[in-house]
Amino acid sequence: MTDFLMTTLISTPIKEPVPVFLMILGIMLIAPLLFEKIRLPGIVGLILAGVVVGPNGLGLLARDNTIILLGTVGLLFLMFMAGLETSLDDLKYNADKAVLFGLATFLVPMILGTGAMMAIGYGLLPAVLVASCFASHTLLALPVASKLGIMRSQVMTTTLGGTLITNVLALLVLAVVVRAHQGNLTLQFWLTLIPSLIVYTFLTLWGLPRLGRWFFQRFGHDEGAEFTFVLATLFVVSYGAELIQIEPIIGAFLAGVAITQLIPHLSPLMNRIQFIGNTLFVPFFLISVGMLVNPLILIQEPQALVVSGVMVAAAIVAKFLPAWGVGKLFGFNFDNIMVLFGLSVAQAASTLAAITVAFNIELVDQLTVNGTIAMILVTCIASPWITNQWGRNLKPGETSVTTPQTANIGDRVLVPVANPSTEDNLLQLAILLAKSSTGTLLPLHILLEKSAPISLEDKTRQNQLLSTAEMIAHAAVVDVTPIGRIDESIDKGIARVAEEKQASVIICGWKGYSTYQENLFGGVIDKIVQRSSVPVLVSRFPLPIEHTNRVFLAFTTQQTYASSFGQSIQLAKSLATELKASLQLLQVVPVRGAKVDLTNAGIPADTPIQQVRGNFVRQVSRLLTTNDLLVLNGTVEQKTQLFSLLGHAPEAIARSHPEVAMIIAYFPQ
Repeated sequence: MTDFLMTTLISTPIKEPVPVFLMILGIMLIAPLLFEKIRLPGIVGLILAGVVVGPNGLGLLARDNTIILLGTVGLLFLMFMAGLETSLDDLKYNADKAVLFGLATFLVPMILGTGAMMAIGYGLLPAVLVASCFASHTLLALPVASKLGIMRSQVMTTTLGGTLITNVLALLVLAVVVRAHQGNLTLQFWLTLIPSLIVYTFLTLWGLPRLGRWFFQRFGHDEGAEFTFVLATLFVVSYGAELIQIEPIIGAFLAGVAITQLIPHLSPLMNRIQFIGNTLFVPFFLISVGMLVNPLILIQEPQALVVSGVMVAAAIVAKFLPAWGVGKLFGFNFDNIMVLFGLSVAQAASTLAAITVAFNIELVDQLTVNGTIAMILVTCIASPWITNQWGRNLKPGETSVTTPQTANIGDRVLVPVANPSTEDNLLQLAILLAKSSTGTLLPLHILLEKSAPISLEDKTRQNQLLSTAEMIAHAAVVDVTPIGRIDESIDKGIARVAEEKQASVIICGWKGYSTYQENLFGGVIDKIVQRSSVPVLVSRFPLPIEHTNRVFLAFTTQQTYASSFGQSIQLAKSLATELKASLQLLQVVPVRGAKVDLTNAGIPADTPIQQVRGNFVRQVSRLLTTNDLLVLNGTVEQKTQLFSLLGHAPEAIARSHPEVAMIIAYFPQ
């Protein structure tokens, strides 16, 4: 009797919302921690926990519409974040690797899978459909790669580009096989699908960035509106994919690729997206995948062992061969090859979608579904483990180049604040530099020492300003140490704090022009630059920094000989990387001067370098466009003159282009 009651209690799923959500949150908290203790990725724990509590395990939770809904949202979030981590520039520079890997990881599984399934008695159409499941893959181990810090590596760019290609082709095969099975594979089908796919892709990759840029410029001050807009674009584009009869996961990935150029990698908005996705929605998806698995089927139906064994072996071999072949062709070491294999071996999203559709139209039987679930279980456990095992041997950010002079510029970033609502871009620039080096932000506010005591109102305002800056830094997950100070002058206070707190760089705001008195006697910024023993970035941002499309470094021939020239290049490269902007260099040569070879200047081979002759201001102004970030290398030659770069060049450029952002970088000689 007791056993009967226990069985009844265990097999009855919990239906009340609060206990259901509490159990899922408990799984999200405990399962990853336990599995990481035994050196297995946490996402494996989430999948296996789904098996245990699901309808095929203890039956504590039912895979009802709510779980399916949240799991679908998690899947779309997973693909969306994969798109956000995909740089169009990286894809362009690694297009040959991505295209070749995408075609190889599609064709090899199609050929090998079709032959393997026909060898155990499957017909042509069912065999081709199952092979298309082998060809597609889900980037289940993406959180592992993100945690290891290898998202911008060459192997990741190759994988992400290849995933887009093979998944689209696999889902097209699914559509063709279903139509052929139903007898509807007509000319009208081809005339409808291909043009609609081309138009859809163009509208997403071309139209969405423009719509997003307009929205952020109009409503970028509202953080809640920004986040909601990003979510809306994800689901609108995903639904658009469904309307043209391709899987929404393809739309989610394209939405991420399209909008990534508008969201800096280290920005608070990107942090919110990743936090919500990785801690809530993606775990829902992983748990829901585990709920699909029924381990008892392998024991109850012996024939399922044969089908499952063939499918698992074919999937693993068919994914390893392309990874090994493409890796060897492009000179990847074994660690990179295994990461490429680990990321591409997982079968979940597209596989489940394809096999469900095929089962519903009676193209495949229950044995195939069982074998598919077994393949999903094995590959979903193997994928994160392989990625973690060999991915940790890769160096985080191994594709980026740094030099000793600038490697630590973001260690301790000092930024004076007077009004964060108007100087938000200075804080965002400081946060980008600090976060890229895992450094500390030092917001500073100075009250001037007067003959009369400091009023309570001034002290309250100082505390409010520093609290606002601290809140912005915490939202971006950056260490912050706010500093309030009373000093006799602004410039002396900044210089003293920079020395006392061992700042690595000072960021100052600039209005874009100098008054007559400042030109004659020197302004606050002049004195800060003269007193500082660390780099000073004098910055002006008429538009939000995240709208930057291109980082434009302009310099003269004479400046290429300065010891600080390499630091200017590294700063421009770092800004372009973090802002997901393109980088262009302009060398202005005197009319009778000789051009300088920059081959050994540490400039990436794929960076466009333009060399022109003539007046510096005129040539730079001619090439600038809106949403450019102009970087200039400043020098100080006279105590009463701040901007001695070709006289008053920065001020002249700022006056002629009031909409262009500028950074004048002063490095200690």
